Amino acid sequence: LFNTLNNIYSLIAFSPERAQEAVHDLSRLLRYVLYDSSQPMVPLEKELDFIRNYVELMRIRLPEHVKLTTDISAATPETQVAPLLFISLIENAFKHGVSHNKPSFIDLKIHQEGTRIVCSIRNSHFPKDNGQDKSGSGIGLQNLSRRLELLYPSHHIFTYGQKGDEYVCLLELQA
Repeated sequence: LFNTLNNIYSLIAFSPERAQEAVHDLSRLLRYVLYDSSQPMVPLEKELDFIRNYVELMRIRLPEHVKLTTDISAATPETQVAPLLFISLIENAFKHGVSHNKPSFIDLKIHQEGTRIVCSIRNSHFPKDNGQDKSGSGIGLQNLSRRLELLYPSHHIFTYGQKGDEYVCLLELQA
């Protein structure tokens, strides 16, 4: 939140229109987190709008050498999904997939295949030094795994891990 506000502050000087858009994106993001995400299930399209807003806010912070590709769509927007399932994976891609001085990429795809919702994320992999990194507890993937077991028992596939110099996550839900 504070990094985003600082980025918007900087945008005001050279792109007031983009700064206004960013404030609007941030307000929609906060509204979703504060109000909509407290529901047990939300329409898939609302969840995807939240993700799109998040990605746009993160895009502001990316250096020019980072290639970000997204393909986010819902064939049946009214499909119900538990809120905030994908955000940990997306946050991790931005946290561990971006170098400030080396070419980097994030490839994010979320779509529907029949009654399945498929989220696949590939990103360059720049592991944080555990002794130096104070930005989180490192339990996001474990929490997501537990949450999936509770909400989608036997109705999900969740795999993740390093493959060469990339990190790959796949989350499939049977909606």
